[in-house]
Amino acid sequence: MEKLTQSVEEYLEAVFKLTAGGAPLTVGQLAEALGVSPPSVSEMVRRLRAAGLVEEDRGRGIRLTARGRTEGGRLVRRHRLSERFLVDLLEMPWDAVHDEACKLEHALSPEVEARLAAQLGNPRTCPHGRAIPDERGRLAEEPVRPLSDLEAGDVGTITCVSEEQAELLRYLASLGLLPGTEVAVESVAPFGGPVLVRVGEAQYALGREVAGKILVRR
Repeated sequence: MEKLTQSVEEYLEAVFKLTAGGAPLTVGQLAEALGVSPPSVSEMVRRLRAAGLVEEDRGRGIRLTARGRTEGGRLVRRHRLSERFLVDLLEMPWDAVHDEACKLEHALSPEVEARLAAQLGNPRTCPHGRAIPDERGRLAEEPVRPLSDLEAGDVGTITCVSEEQAELLRYLASLGLLPGTEVAVESVAPFGGPVLVRVGEAQYALGREVAGKILVRR
């Protein structure tokens, strides 16, 4: 099988993440997520289709083929293992590892990937709580919902943060809102107001946008 270029891998990884829930993806959505122009995305989609990685259904968007799901899952696995390596072994802060992991994921051979996973104890999630696909690129994620969807009196456990924005991650870490932390919703302000949550003995008022990026399980 011909080795994929780094640019192709980056697009493939993005498509894998954005279609993880099963919904097809439009060129516009992919362009917005990557911060590039729709014409550039259209050209790359043509390359992905020619490589047998995606298929387009007019009116329904872009979908990964079986090979695309496997290759995309393997890329995501290498990225999230790289993040674990940077946090767990090199002790980098969780808000500073995304860009470095993007560089490492393209350089890891299958042998190094396997040894890295074993050295890390075969972790199930990245430092931000997202599931790590298995060696075949298969992703098993548990049902979660945004913290912003909970109602007063609900209790949940943080599973992951949906975005890897450094400023957001630093803010959540300063509040102790990390994966595995139990949060209780004290109140929800009307008209899109803040969500008041309790973490241990502390209370914090979170804006709806921030609360929407914290995923929890009940």
